[in-house]
Amino acid sequence: MSIDQTDAIDFATIDKASGDLWLAISDHLSWEENEGNHLILLQSKLNAYLRFIESGEVFKKVPDAKGRGIVINLVGKFPLSQKADLFFGKARAAVEGAGFRLEFSLVRPNFLQCAGVPKRHLLR
Repeated sequence: MSIDQTDAIDFATIDKASGDLWLAISDHLSWEENEGNHLILLQSKLNAYLRFIESGEVFKKVPDAKGRGIVINLVGKFPLSQKADLFFGKARAAVEGAGFRLEFSLVRPNFLQCAGVPKRHLLR
């Protein structure tokens, strides 16, 4: 699953170090190609994640999430563009206002795989 599947939750895991539930958005798209559409996809995906959390569906799908902090982690293959960074800052404020966290992680899969990190460990 990925950012262009706006109604799907891409990945969910409990972080062993913090105990928080991390919901990952997998973003493989470049910001240089069709930036406006990319921003719309990101906004739709974030809205879907917030609905998933606020409706309580998250606790049906991940029962161990009850009582934990929730982090939405945008995992990007490419660095955020200037417009995307501006949008992300506003989105972060809105998500934090709702009681959750929003993070961005830049992942270079080829680099990590060359370093011996298996694909299954690329997301928290």
